[in-house]
This record gives sequence, C-alpha cells and structure tokens, in this order.
Amino acid sequence: MTHRRAAIPALAGALSLTLLLWWAGASAQALELRGTTNLLDIQSMNELRRWLTPWAYDTPATLLSGDGAQYSALHLTAMQVRFVVVFVAFLAGALHLVRRVPPTPGRTPATLLALWAWGPVAGTLAVVASAPWLIASAGRGSFRVLPRLAGLSESSGPVVVFAALVSSLVTVVVARTTMKDADAAPRSEVPPRAARLAASVGTAVIALSLVVLSYEAVAAWIQTSFGGRGLLSEPGDLLRQWLLLGGWSAPGRTPFGEWLLYRACDVVMLVVVWWGLRLMPRLLTRITVLTMAVGTICVTVLGLLARQVVQATMDGTASIWGPLSLFSRLGEGVPAALVFGTLAGLAGLVALRWGGTRDATDGSAG
Repeated sequence: MTHRRAAIPALAGALSLTLLLWWAGASAQALELRGTTNLLDIQSMNELRRWLTPWAYDTPATLLSGDGAQYSALHLTAMQVRFVVVFVAFLAGALHLVRRVPPTPGRTPATLLALWAWGPVAGTLAVVASAPWLIASAGRGSFRVLPRLAGLSESSGPVVVFAALVSSLVTVVVARTTMKDADAAPRSEVPPRAARLAASVGTAVIALSLVVLSYEAVAAWIQTSFGGRGLLSEPGDLLRQWLLLGGWSAPGRTPFGEWLLYRACDVVMLVVVWWGLRLMPRLLTRITVLTMAVGTICVTVLGLLARQVVQATMDGTASIWGPLSLFSRLGEGVPAALVFGTLAGLAGLVALRWGGTRDATDGSAG
C-alpha cells in the first residue's frame, strides 16, 4: 500500500483518538457536579477522575496563586504539546502499520490488534513529551525532576486503551473502504524455523525485563545503585519505569498457590509475545528494521494487556474499590515495552536473517 493510500485511514484514526481523549479530558469537570456521588460510589469516582485527569485541558486549581497567569500558560502549553504529540505519534505509527500490515483478508485482525496496541504507545510518548512544561507549571521545575518524570510517563491512564480500541476500528474500516486490489498485497516469505527462532530470541529479550530485572532484589538494585546530582538526581524511579515490565518476588508469606497464579500471568504474557512474534513476519508485506521494532513493540503491549486482564480477574478488588478497579492497571508498563520491544525487534530481525540464511544454505546443500 502506498503512503498516499495509507494516509487517509491513518489520519482518520489519529483524529478519532485525539478527539476521544480531548472529550474524555473535558468530561472530567462533570465529576465535580453536585449529585455525582449518587450515580457513582466514591471509589469509582476517584478512579474515573484518575483516568481522565491526564487529558483534562482546564488549568487545575493547585497551581500557584502568586504567578497564576504564568503557570497557567505553562500548563496550557503542556496540554497543547500533549494533544499534538498524541496525534502525530498515532498518525506516524498507523501510517506505517497500515502499509506493512494492510487489513486484507487474513490480516485484518492483526492490523486491528497492532493499531490498538499502538494507541497506548502514542499516549505514553505524548505525556513524556509534555512532561517538562507540566513539571514547570507546578512551580517546582528544578525539584525532583526525574522522579516526577517517572510518574508522568506512566500517567496516560486506561482511558487511552479504550480510546485506542475505537480509533483502531475506525482506522481499519476506513482502510478497507479506501483500499484497492486488497488481495494483491504480498506476504513475506519466511521459513517456519527462522520465524520460530526469531520469536524465541525476541521473547527471551522480553523475559529479561519481565523475569530477571523485575525480580524484587534486582529491581531494588536498579532503583538504588545509580546516583546523580542536580536535575539528574534520583534516577531510580525513572529507570524502573523504563526497564521493568513487571514485578515479582519469592512466595514469602503469600500462599504458594496464589503466588503461582500470579506467575502464570507472566507466562500468559510471554506466550502472547512468542505467538505474536511467530506470526508477525508472515503478515508483513516487507521486513525492515523499523517494521520489526514497531511490530514487536505492539506485540509486547498486547502481551502486557493480556497479563493485566488476567491479573484483574484474580485480584478480587472490585467489591472493595468498585468495578472500575478491574481496569485500573490497563496501560501500565508501556515505557518499558517501548525499550525492550525495540531491543527484541532488533534481536528478532538478526535471528530472522541468520535463520533464513541457514535454511537457504541447508536447502542448497540438500
């Protein structure tokens, strides 16, 4: 698919995502209306407020009153940057995905899932890009910058996951209506053994973060062993945010059966990642460095979402914190998925090339 033909659905998806997030942020004011607690319990209302606040365009009342105009302007600039970046980031990702995984028969579910996974990535990039202005708007621009940046990088919220699902549907529907010669889109010829090798190597890179770095003792070492001064002091929280896809420890006081169930969630994620990486090369029209990196990031985010959904069914917190708590963890871990998804994609590409070369050598020798 050409850039011109892919640009129309990508633009439709980016516009729909940006408008949905703007609408969600504008709806945050409704939670302050009298009588809201009669409709929602206090726990659900607080949870919903947490979802919507990162996309609320209005200036918060917590800004300093002495220089209110200046800090309000910084907050306004931060939100402008946030919405522009989420639009551009989703547009760029959707444009590439629609070209390399066009929604032809047999590919449409993969295209939909990839676009859905790219939505939280665009949201994370947006909140990170707007973080400097948002930090400065609080009046403490030189105080604990890295820990506050770590908190903001994870603040896009579950609302992006739901908005991205709608936007991915819009993108796929528009792409199907604008495509011509849909059945003519080529598929990459990848030997099965090379695809399995690439999937195993990529999954091993993801497991490095999910299993090794996320272990309690290793995570604590990452958080406390790196120092800095001035604006670069206390980088531990930021490193954990961008390096750890999960968190786990030995059973300890937790019953072994319950501990094992939570480790099964990690297994679910790794299975989803391996299966996605196994299928991805055959779905692509062309295998490139950028395509493997973007595709692996999307597969990693899908694995995270699957893990979080399974965990939500086992937590049993809905009766205490309200039904919205079931979805409170959706979208977590995306910064680390960006880092290790990119590394896993590059490693998988090397394994794919090497495995394909070996298959070709074995075939010629036979």
